[in-house]
Amino acid sequence: MSNYIRFQLSENDIPKFWYNINADMPVPLAPVLNPQTLKPITPDFLSVLFPMSIIQQEVSTERYIEIPKEVREVYKLWRPTPVLRARRLEKALDTPAHIYYKHEGVSPTGSHKPNTAVAQAFYNKIEGTKALTTETGAGQWGSALAFAGGFFGLNVEVYMVRVSYIQKPYRRILMESYGATVYPSPTEHTEYGRSMLAKDPNNPGSLGIAISEAVEVAAKSGGTKKYSLGSVLTHVLTHQTVIGEEALKQMDLAGEYPDVVIGCAGGGSNFGGLAYPFLRHNLQDGMKTRLLAVEPTASPSMTRGEYTFDYGDTARMTPVVKMYTLGHDFIPAPIHAGGLRYHGMAPSISALLDAGYLEAIAVPQLDTFKSALLFARNEGTIPAPESAHAIHAAINEALDAKEKGEKRVILFNLSGHGHFDLSSYEAYMSGQLENYEYPAEAIQDSISRLPQVNL
Repeated sequence: MSNYIRFQLSENDIPKFWYNINADMPVPLAPVLNPQTLKPITPDFLSVLFPMSIIQQEVSTERYIEIPKEVREVYKLWRPTPVLRARRLEKALDTPAHIYYKHEGVSPTGSHKPNTAVAQAFYNKIEGTKALTTETGAGQWGSALAFAGGFFGLNVEVYMVRVSYIQKPYRRILMESYGATVYPSPTEHTEYGRSMLAKDPNNPGSLGIAISEAVEVAAKSGGTKKYSLGSVLTHVLTHQTVIGEEALKQMDLAGEYPDVVIGCAGGGSNFGGLAYPFLRHNLQDGMKTRLLAVEPTASPSMTRGEYTFDYGDTARMTPVVKMYTLGHDFIPAPIHAGGLRYHGMAPSISALLDAGYLEAIAVPQLDTFKSALLFARNEGTIPAPESAHAIHAAINEALDAKEKGEKRVILFNLSGHGHFDLSSYEAYMSGQLENYEYPAEAIQDSISRLPQVNL
């Protein structure tokens, strides 16, 4: 075991391949369905939204997908990211556990999201795409795609969940600084946005609504615009596995191997990106690492949702996938972890969770901010509210190890910094935040409107 705190790799250690979980899935994935016919989807349908190279990655069963040199060159701006041991936090908790974290907040936009944004922008560029549309919750994904679009000469149009647009103005300014156009969703710019505002002029928005708007714009563009998304689908999680591949090397440098790997989860990208390479070792080498996804009680798709077929967006324009879902017309409470306010979960994570290969818990908002401040005051980094969910779970794991008097090696993903979220911390410290648990009756009402699939 090393006495170092920081475990850093060189440029030569940037992964040359992404890991594709499709190659090793221990349970079969359900087919992806056309939203109109509810029959298995065709590449022609997807080609309206995505370039063919992305579609091919989505369905590929190759274990490793080569990372283009153009993408790796951009990665060099921030990758490899460090793994750090949280020795001061361990001391504050008086725990025998060893706590490590992968710091993805060192990227130019402050989160893990550029790992896939750069890849998606590259593949769109080489296939002739001129512009991209997308949604964003807290703004981390929108910022990443704006950054990546600028590198590859693509115009980027972002539909940002209205409540986050208001709560996080600096994320909007960051996107605009990179050259993107940002709209508060729902907007008057799309047919679906106008329909939602007609029902409720004060609609706070949701990721489902924002996705619908971005998809509508791309689908009606006549091929001049493509749609890009920051989580949920397999190609996105595949691009994020650079996190876990690096972390495996870094834990080797530390002389330890994690007993538990933790990530926050909204759609599943940063959790899957860290966890899937470790899952590979569980499946292939008999390792026993626990893989723990952490979601908010305000948006508890994995812990209180239903594992079934559902639309990925509120307007029912996106493909239908089998996933843990709260129902596609779920409108979340305006908690500050905007990136976790999604009604569903990645199909691969959902299938693995249902089969018992992953674990999931839901935690309340106030607890996450309390843990975030404890982390910041001991380790120095202000975490994004999303990442605070992973921190809270890691602290609970460390305290559990203390209570049981056992050593436990914990690795979590610090998926982003909270420099643009200081208003959230101000609200917490002044007592303006509250916990929110999504009502059971609201979940049942939303689930009652799921598509009826007969395969």
